[in-house]
Order: sequence, then structure tokens, then C-alpha cells
Amino acid sequence: MLYQTLSDVEILFPTRVIPSLRDLRGPGWQALIDRLTRLPENDPDVLAFSLMMIRLSACMTCNSDSYRALRGCTHCSQHTVSRFKGSDDDLIRRWHLARADVLAYLNAGRAIQD
Repeated sequence: MLYQTLSDVEILFPTRVIPSLRDLRGPGWQALIDRLTRLPENDPDVLAFSLMMIRLSACMTCNSDSYRALRGCTHCSQHTVSRFKGSDDDLIRRWHLARADVLAYLNAGRAIQD
């Protein structure tokens, strides 16, 4: 199917899509996805994955009448992961970088509150 319904379009990467990315890469990637799918949406590791996907998929430049939006977030994310030119280790490294960014942000908020 070329076009999805608008119910598959969100402003930024939706965490509900994470499980659909599991079988697109190798064992290391699959292990990461398996771990993330057991965590709540607000866990820093899941937030980091979302941030990584937002960066990879360029979600910030997507809008409701773009071709990417018409195909849906699930398809766009799957396409991004499957077409990524680097290795699984490169993707996981990007997740670690996004995780460091999320943790730094969360820790900065805690420092302000203290």
C-alpha cells in the first residue's frame, strides 16, 4: 500500500513504531529493540531511541502534506532504518549519543530544581 491513513502520522517519531523496526537489522539491533519494547515510553532509553530516530528520519522537516507523511511514520521509520548505510554498531552508537543527550538534559533539569 502506497499511502497510509492519517492515523499513522504523528508530529515526531512515535514509540509505538519501535517493535516494527526489530527485524530490519542484525542481532545487536534486535537485542536493543527487544530491550526497549519492555520499557515504558518515558524511560530515558526509549526517549533516546526516539531522539535518534527523529534525527535519522528528519522528523523536524516533515509536515502533514509531505510525501513522507502521506506514507506514514511506520513506513518512514522502517525505510530509514533499512536504508541506513552504516553498520548496526553505527546505529547503536547513535543511540548511545542520543542517550547521553537525553540524560544530560534530564540532569540539567534536576540541577535547576535543586
